[in-house]
Amino acid sequence: MKRLFYALLLLPLLSFAQSYPVKPVRLIVPFPPGGTTDLIARVIQAKFQEHLGQSVLIENRSGAGGAIGATEAARAAPDGYTLLMVFDTHAINHHLYKSAPDPFKTLEHISLMVTSPSALVAVTSYAPNTLLEIVAHAKANPERVTYSTPGSGSSNHLAALILERYAGIKTTHIAYKGGGPMIQALLGQQVNITFMSAPLILPHIKSGKVKGIAVGGKQRMAQLPEVPTLGETYPGFEQISWFGILGPVGMPREVVARVHHETVRTLQAPEVRGKLVEQGFEIVASTPEEFLRHVQNESDKLGKLIRDNSIKVE
Repeated sequence: MKRLFYALLLLPLLSFAQSYPVKPVRLIVPFPPGGTTDLIARVIQAKFQEHLGQSVLIENRSGAGGAIGATEAARAAPDGYTLLMVFDTHAINHHLYKSAPDPFKTLEHISLMVTSPSALVAVTSYAPNTLLEIVAHAKANPERVTYSTPGSGSSNHLAALILERYAGIKTTHIAYKGGGPMIQALLGQQVNITFMSAPLILPHIKSGKVKGIAVGGKQRMAQLPEVPTLGETYPGFEQISWFGILGPVGMPREVVARVHHETVRTLQAPEVRGKLVEQGFEIVASTPEEFLRHVQNESDKLGKLIRDNSIKVE
């Protein structure tokens, strides 16, 4: 009788999961249009909605390093009709912003979708052409080497702090209000160096507007075979950006499974995979459990870096 009772309780849930989705799905991108997260969302959009059988509407809700969009997603009904795409700031925002939702209590981790190496680049007017030359210049001129970021506590900022630790140098952080102004400052030769997502800066490296100094993956990028990895100079130094899809906590597990399944199918589709790989992304398509562990590890590691450097948001 107990089994029959529980089976009857599950019937509405199973029926809902089988019919999901019956209306358009909202995909929140917590950054402005034109950024890397937005780029990935628009690459997958057509195939993702084809697999789901409903329109997927991208909504850009930017601010506070992605925390504003994440908060909106966390407060949405946990019915699968609001999803969220995140960048690696997802693992650290709760260490920086009081308003940021707790990623482990308010959001359902569905899949770590793709990763990409970060790239250390320098402006063309800056004389050093290699990482060791930059380090030598920084040691000879303490705090004179400048780097741009879209704000304190951003992954770009943390990458520069990790470089300082590896190289034993001190540089000067110049924070801009977002990725757009940061890129404009770089292209306008207003700073010396910066760390950026490789796919986003790749066109500017290839056009010669900036110099590729190093990439953060284990291997050199096929698109930039002449640019060494950070690890070739400092073994163990990696800097990887990652992107994932989530929903509000409390989503029915059958709906989570459906979204996960269609996300993986989308990423494996030849036309989607081809576009992403061509632009420097690596397909991961992890399980929810793998994604959650990854975020927990990143939160622990980078949270300590934030505390050790007394980083405060501006």
